[in-house]
Amino acid sequence: MWLKNITLLNFKNYSDAGISFSETVNVFTGNNGSGKTNMLDAIHYLCLCKSYFNPIDSQQIKTSEDVFMIQGDFERNLKNEKISCGVKRNQKKQFKRNKKEYDKLADHIGLFPVVMVSPYDVNLIMEGSEERRKFIDNVISQTDAHYLDQLIVYNRILANRNAFLKQIAITRRYDATLLQILDEQLIASGNKIFTIRKAFMDEFIPLFNQYYSYITDNGETVELNYQSQLSEIPFEDLLQKSVEKDRILERTTAGIHKDELAFVISKMPLKKFGSQGQQKSFLIALKLAQYAYLAKNKGFKPLLLLDDIFDKLDDNRVQKLMQMVSHHDFGQIFITDTGIERVKSIFKNIEVDVTLFEVDSGRIQYA
Repeated sequence: MWLKNITLLNFKNYSDAGISFSETVNVFTGNNGSGKTNMLDAIHYLCLCKSYFNPIDSQQIKTSEDVFMIQGDFERNLKNEKISCGVKRNQKKQFKRNKKEYDKLADHIGLFPVVMVSPYDVNLIMEGSEERRKFIDNVISQTDAHYLDQLIVYNRILANRNAFLKQIAITRRYDATLLQILDEQLIASGNKIFTIRKAFMDEFIPLFNQYYSYITDNGETVELNYQSQLSEIPFEDLLQKSVEKDRILERTTAGIHKDELAFVISKMPLKKFGSQGQQKSFLIALKLAQYAYLAKNKGFKPLLLLDDIFDKLDDNRVQKLMQMVSHHDFGQIFITDTGIERVKSIFKNIEVDVTLFEVDSGRIQYA
């Protein structure tokens, strides 16, 4: 699978832009704020129906305009696929495949898998467990069409249970039968999600270890640990044990919505004890493992988007990373960087053909 071209209208800082891509490595160079990352985000939109950085669609529309459009041609399974996305202020987003609008956007997820590596990913380390659960869910959703539906079901039941706990506190009326019904629904849904997440992590962790070892020349000891309350105690028992606590706090304190993904370096939390370079290497290994998992489970290679990838990595790690992603295990790659000469030097040393683009204030041209 690869993206042949893209056209933008009023997307972020682009008024009107169109460009064709190479099947291999495409690099956008230019100053900070020129629109390099916005181009990657437009590609992400075509693949996953949303921005990588901002969930509010209307905020992607260029200032003083009322609509944005993104359109691109993919080649997938030797067929041309035209994907288009349009957003008007105060209107529903339109998303089409080969000129036919989707009944629901979830039907698009996984058809054009993509992996983004960005400085924004530091939130996976610095923010709360919800960010790391989202990462797990994002990867699985691109390979399992029913997983997203199951998450929606679980979250709906969870919201109902929490609302019921609040109602008990207000009315002081405890309906054990209704709580049991909600618990049974939550357990059925939660167990399915836990089983899928556990199977995913069993396959994912060895991939992560492999890529981190490669990037760092086995220089550091790291761990990626999936932690779930359901690993130790059946969900039914967890809910029974926490019922009094739940009533006091007026929310459900046990379940897969409390799952965590722990990042560890030299037996210590990466957040507190990892250097910026170590954190970035960890995140890159995480995303390359995501890429490998998607490629294996989809049967074809996803797109790889590398935003500002060279910052905070030493020359050796940059060289090894580019050597790896530029060869046969990876497909079409998009990279942003501020220095065109640095890019030329890196790829000259590893003898890979690169298509270069210069971006300046929302305008893009071949370099």
